[in-house]
Amino acid sequence: MNTMDPWVWWLIGAVVLGIALVITAMPELGMLSAGAVAAAVTYGLGGDVVLQVIVFAAVSVAGIAVVRPVAARHGAQRPQLATGVDALKGKQAVVLERVDGRGGRIKLNGEVWSARSLDAAQAYDVGQQVDVVDIDGATAVVM
Repeated sequence: MNTMDPWVWWLIGAVVLGIALVITAMPELGMLSAGAVAAAVTYGLGGDVVLQVIVFAAVSVAGIAVVRPVAARHGAQRPQLATGVDALKGKQAVVLERVDGRGGRIKLNGEVWSARSLDAAQAYDVGQQVDVVDIDGATAVVM
């Protein structure tokens, strides 16, 4: 019975780990896959089984040690460009119809928005400038 060379097993493992990486989006699986490829190369260069396992472990751990902190920083980083309603928070608007806790109208970024005051007891008259602190559905919350 013919047996497969160890490098074939390492490449099969690398492919399986690569597929698992695509399915789960876990970067650690990519590093394990790279370790398996490195172990296959080690076999091709004449390394024995113990050296293959050591290379697999070293490349995998080194990859995880380098990639995980970079991925964590990237995941925690907020987008530098605010879009949608996030871009409207902090903008100034002009009151078109009296705004109080029940409602009103403002002009925000050239558009007319329904608005209400953050503090229900506070009211803003026509022509006053207000700051948008939040967007609640299609209503700007102002102060």
